Amino acid sequence: MKTGRSGKFRGSLLSRYLLIMVIALLFIPVVFPAALIGYQLVNLNIIDPLFPSEPERENPYTGLRLERTWHQEAKQLKDKTPEEIDARLKKLSQKYDKAAVFWVDGQGNLREPGGSKLDLPKRWSASDAMAYMKKYRESYGKFTVVAFIGDAESLGKGFMVIEVPKEVQSTRSDSVSDRTFYFVYVLILLMFVAFVAVSWMFFVNMRRRLLSLQYAMTVQGQNGLPEPIQVKREDEIGQLENAFNGMVAKLGRSLKREREEEELRKRLIANLSHDLRTPLTVIRGHVHTLQKEPLSDRGQELLKLTESKLGDLGGLIDNLLSYNLLTSGRYTLQPVQADVLRIVRESAAAWYPLWEKEGFEVDVSLQEEPLWWLVDIQWFRRILDNLFQNVLRHAHSGLYIGIATETAGGRTAIVISDHGQGMQSSSGGKGAGIGLAIIGFLTREMGLSMLIESSSQGTRVLLYPAGSEKPGLMIK
Repeated sequence: MKTGRSGKFRGSLLSRYLLIMVIALLFIPVVFPAALIGYQLVNLNIIDPLFPSEPERENPYTGLRLERTWHQEAKQLKDKTPEEIDARLKKLSQKYDKAAVFWVDGQGNLREPGGSKLDLPKRWSASDAMAYMKKYRESYGKFTVVAFIGDAESLGKGFMVIEVPKEVQSTRSDSVSDRTFYFVYVLILLMFVAFVAVSWMFFVNMRRRLLSLQYAMTVQGQNGLPEPIQVKREDEIGQLENAFNGMVAKLGRSLKREREEEELRKRLIANLSHDLRTPLTVIRGHVHTLQKEPLSDRGQELLKLTESKLGDLGGLIDNLLSYNLLTSGRYTLQPVQADVLRIVRESAAAWYPLWEKEGFEVDVSLQEEPLWWLVDIQWFRRILDNLFQNVLRHAHSGLYIGIATETAGGRTAIVISDHGQGMQSSSGGKGAGIGLAIIGFLTREMGLSMLIESSSQGTRVLLYPAGSEKPGLMIK
């Protein structure tokens, strides 16, 4: 278990971020020691001999190069006679004509093959050698190289010296310092660029994965849900991606279950509506037969109420069938350009005898000019029938229905009004809202807007083509 947690931590964003922070904290302590090591490598002549500078290749008086050459010459003179040593140093004095070359043999005699250029004792004692060595170490005006003949003091063959004035010597100090500065500068710059690049790649990769996750959340697939995304790393973002995929899977199962339940509900409604029609027809037939029988006034009243409720039940069944037919996609609307005022007049004429029987005052004030809308004629009649039936059922107390046209927002609207108690009050015959659901569905599909304004003084329904607003049913 601990190994699993450790592995998760090593592969997490937190571990990588902490690594970047550690690198940032150690940047200065690591860079400068590395630069100093590089400086020492240059000064110890580990790097420099492989890539000598231009002044060093051109000027034989360059410090370290001259020192190496002088010790090599001294080592080659190990088995040479004094005369041979004189001859070799004479050639060297000609090569280094701006320098003073001399040597002291094993007996302490001063020998200057290139001629006397220095004021030195002809005979050297141990104290003279020590004084010269002290002067050599403390000299600031000359660059002096001392090497024992044979490059070993134990041979007792003396030592050879070359003194170079500072003004003619091309020392390594300037070139080495310049190259050291550039070396340190480049090293620091490279490490800084590497740190910035690693940090940039870390955050760019994290941002790209988050944007990919955001895109997956906003783009919908064929089923209306986001598509699952591929999880490449098991870090914090990977865990978020796994959670997102789990959520998509749950939504998919929920959507599938909802669709199955919706299909079951539609089949149930269709079967139930069909099964209810047969006993409803039989009951209506018996009620019609009872109306021919001699009954008391109370019996006639109850029979009339029964017939009314049977009518409501029949309307509810019709609404259920219509709603099920529309929402299941079994009926496709076929809108055509039609004069909707003619349809309104025809529907009002069909309902007029019933309104007159119930004692309603009917006020029709429609304009004479045709009003052309793109509607499905059959289902537009169904909208009007549902509205007229709602007035008859729920606004009976007002005994008034008005059908008119008026201008609303620059558009001609059909207005159906009543003087009932409003939608907020209980009419005693309140239904299940199937009629309004059908109206909302049909108006939305035909691109119409329906605004219902209801108060205690009555209800107004405005029906007009949708403009910039969303089509459908709105209640105020």
